[in-house]
Amino acid sequence: MYCSHCGKEIADIAAVCPACGTSVENKIKPIEADKSSFWFGLLSFIFPIVGLILFIIWKDSMPKRAKSAGIGAIVGVIAGIVLSILLTVLISALGFMMTEIIADSTYYM
Repeated sequence: MYCSHCGKEIADIAAVCPACGTSVENKIKPIEADKSSFWFGLLSFIFPIVGLILFIIWKDSMPKRAKSAGIGAIVGVIAGIVLSILLTVLISALGFMMTEIIADSTYYM
C-alpha cells in the first residue's frame, strides 16, 4: 500500500505513514457480522442441497450462518423422509381399502 500524501510504500496494517507521519485511512472493509439467519434456515429447509452447499461454503468464515443453513438442510431432509413414509403408508392403506370395497361389491352381486 502507498501513502496517499507522500506516495511512499507503507505496510498494509500501518495506521500512520512512517515517512511523513500522515494518518493512513485503512480501506479494508470490516467483516460482515456473522449471525444466524432464519431465512437461510428456511431456504435450506425447502431446498436441502442449497443448505448443504451454503454450509460447506460458510463453515469457516461464517460459522453461525453455516450452522443455521446446515440445521435447515438436516431438518428438511428428515421432514422429507418422514413425509414420504407417511404418504406411502396412506396410499397403501387407501389401496387396501379400495380392494376391500371392490371385493365386497363383487361378493354381493
